Amino acid sequence: MRCGGIFDLGVKEKEVKKLEEQMAAPQFWDDQESAKKVIDASNALKLWTVPYQDLKKRFSDVVALLPEAFELGDGELIQQLLDALNAIDKELGDLEVRKMLSGELDNKDCYLEINAGAGGTESCDWAAMLSRMYQRWTAKRGWKVEVIDRLEGEVAGIKNMTMRISGPFAYGYCKSEKGVHRLVRISPFDSNARRHTSFASVDVTPIIDDVQVEVRPEDIKVDTYRASGAGGQHVNKTDSAVRITHIPTGIVVSSQSERSQIQNRETCMKMLRSKLYEKEYTERQEKIAAMGGEKKKIEWGSQIRNYVFQPYTLVKDTRTKYEVGNIDAVMDGEIDGFVNAYLKEFG
Repeated sequence: MRCGGIFDLGVKEKEVKKLEEQMAAPQFWDDQESAKKVIDASNALKLWTVPYQDLKKRFSDVVALLPEAFELGDGELIQQLLDALNAIDKELGDLEVRKMLSGELDNKDCYLEINAGAGGTESCDWAAMLSRMYQRWTAKRGWKVEVIDRLEGEVAGIKNMTMRISGPFAYGYCKSEKGVHRLVRISPFDSNARRHTSFASVDVTPIIDDVQVEVRPEDIKVDTYRASGAGGQHVNKTDSAVRITHIPTGIVVSSQSERSQIQNRETCMKMLRSKLYEKEYTERQEKIAAMGGEKKKIEWGSQIRNYVFQPYTLVKDTRTKYEVGNIDAVMDGEIDGFVNAYLKEFG
């Protein structure tokens, strides 16, 4: 098994030990804000140390059993152990990719928004297909997904959708999906079976809980409306859904997942502050990159990936050139190859 030094495990484990000593001190909770920062720092480090130590133990167990399995000539057990080694190697590879996630925001949870482009029903159906793809992908990773807002299409699919994704380094991984996704297929909504091209955009915003962003009341426009979709009788009888527009930037956020207008407004304000902080952070990073002569440029608004169903099947990322022919697997949530290729190139 490859050396743990590639992750600076020794340094991280020493730091965890120091933080745990602080947490054990009798006066630790005297300053609750400081205590929370220490706990958060410890948990962030454990996202590295705990998985690696688990992999190390599993590797040792398999290596110890292999000679005995070969001696017994137990083909089934040998295959199980070799499969276990392959799984360990894959998980270690995933940890190596995670090394790229060293940005200030990468370890945050995030909001992922999908918006159908021009094209009516076809684009709305495409947005729904992307929604399913991401929910399958996050489920495979064991992440939690909560739908914050969803607007159904007039005939099929969705016009837009916002989901909250919670999991280790959720924003760091999901940021690779930010941009325009293009679909080429024979539309099931076209009676003449013609090939159609549809677009949907994906936006990803880190959830910022520990920073204060000032939002002046005069800078926002608040609209309330009746929530749509599933949610019981209550959600259809009151104007509980909230949409907030930040006038200076044009940022729009909405929520209808909560039962009360007050709760939805709080969710919207949290989303708005996160978006404003990300905007400020991105502008700051771009200035730093410009001063350093950074060559790589990521155009968030540009087309990032093509999904072709006809006349052949191919999913290709326009940024990394990574491609996969098995489009059914991709639409079923197998997108780690695209995410990892992006992280290796752009970090």
